Amino acid sequence: MKKLVFIALLSAAAIISCNNQQVKEQESKQEQENKPEKMLRHVVLFKFKDSATTEQVKAVEDAFRELPSKIKEIKDFEWGINNSPEGLNQGLTHCFFVSFANEADREVYLPHPEHKAFVEVLGPVLDKVTVLDYWAQQ
Repeated sequence: MKKLVFIALLSAAAIISCNNQQVKEQESKQEQENKPEKMLRHVVLFKFKDSATTEQVKAVEDAFRELPSKIKEIKDFEWGINNSPEGLNQGLTHCFFVSFANEADREVYLPHPEHKAFVEVLGPVLDKVTVLDYWAQQ
C-alpha cells in the first residue's frame, strides 16, 4: 500500500512538473510574440531662433505632426517640449521622435516631398538642429 501511495505521489509530481514546464514554455513564446518589433528611431531636436514668434513655432509643430498622415513609411511618431529641470538642453526645446521599420523607409522619408515642404516651414525659424538615428534595443 505504501508503495502504491509513493508511486502515485511520484507520478503526480512528475505530471505537475511537466505541466509547469509547458506553462513556462507557453509564457516564453507569448512574450516573444508580444515583443515589439525592432524599430529604427529618428530623433530630431530643435532650437528656434530668438526672433521666432509663437505662431511660427506652432506652424512648425503642426507641420511636423502632419507628416505621419502624409508619409506612410512613418510607423510611429511622438513629440514634446523640453521640461527637464537639469538645464542641459543647450537651448534645444523641441523633440520629435519618428520611427521606421527599416532603413529603406527612412530613405524614402528623407527626400520625400512632404518632408521637404516641412523643412521649408522650419528653415526660417530654426537656429539649431540635432538629429540622431538608432536601432531600438530591448
